[in-house]
Amino acid sequence: MPILFSPLQLRSLTLPNRIIVSPMCQYSCEDGMPNEWHFVHLGSRAVGGASLVFVEASGVTPEGRITPWDAGIWSEAHGRAWKPVADFIRAQGAVPGIQLAHAGRKASCNKPWLGGKALGASEGAWETLGPSAIAFGHYPPPRAMTVEEIGQAVEDFRRAARYSLDAGFDVVEIHGAHGYLLAQFLSPISNQRNDRYGGDRAGRMRFPLAAAKAVRENWPESKPMFIRVSAVDGGGGWDVDDTVAYAKELKALGIDVIDTSSGGLTGLSTALPVKRSLGFQVPFAGAVKRGANIPTMAVGLILDGPQAEAILQSGDADLIAIGRQALYDPFWAVHAAQELGCDSDFEMWTPEYGWWLDKRKNNLAGLKK
Repeated sequence: MPILFSPLQLRSLTLPNRIIVSPMCQYSCEDGMPNEWHFVHLGSRAVGGASLVFVEASGVTPEGRITPWDAGIWSEAHGRAWKPVADFIRAQGAVPGIQLAHAGRKASCNKPWLGGKALGASEGAWETLGPSAIAFGHYPPPRAMTVEEIGQAVEDFRRAARYSLDAGFDVVEIHGAHGYLLAQFLSPISNQRNDRYGGDRAGRMRFPLAAAKAVRENWPESKPMFIRVSAVDGGGGWDVDDTVAYAKELKALGIDVIDTSSGGLTGLSTALPVKRSLGFQVPFAGAVKRGANIPTMAVGLILDGPQAEAILQSGDADLIAIGRQALYDPFWAVHAAQELGCDSDFEMWTPEYGWWLDKRKNNLAGLKK
């Protein structure tokens, strides 16, 4: 059995394979509420054979969303709206997970297919927050958060964890990457505070670690917790050594997996941390895994089963996150199993499809004779 299709134990949860559907924003909510689109979109990925399906980044406050059409988890009503989605994912044999997010200065934007630019006052823009009043690209500068607002943000993450549990999710991930609020605090490029939440690395890590601790304390001991990080910020302010030190602190708090990505802080194409190529972020996952002795998840241009298996065989990661490829092919996982020679009889497919495909295979075999 390939490693890709071997189980992984995380606390009391057993993932049946190592394939994870990455959180991907759909920009299709009203007031942060998931709807039929999310049910069908996420349900089809669960049917496709992945072991864990993350719903999209969900704002812990309305102002923490990237756009007005992002998902949310800031109230009991949002938890109730997510519950049918989580229940259906679980009913298909996959584990439901949610990503808790706050966009910080990268908020109040339009949908990406409408240009993704900062909204104007007539378009419903809101005041954004950040560690310092430093703008992201051509966006309006955020307002620097007060110490009291930082404390409230920690409570917002804590509260979102409770609503996520009520919704029926079994895994929670904090979005601390791609230049969103927690990543903004980590990098000296965006965090130029002179109080206890800025300055040296320990100061810049203080708020992100407090948010992680708050979620872990309000998430059951039996359930695993992930955090997504940008191993390098793309601007030269935060690097792999910083990420390893951060991961060690996160491990001490009880974080189970580091979801290892990169970039997103500056929005400048000239500041990309590494040239995009197949598996271009895998070395970051390997460095964090070995440096902090913690399980990691690799993500980014991982296109097929053999490539994913090679990453796991190399020891660079323990899990494989599939994003855009899962949009292109909702059945990426079962196709990967066939590529690796461990599902020739369509047994991994949902039975509603598998028996038809097996019948098709036999019919084709008969025609070839």
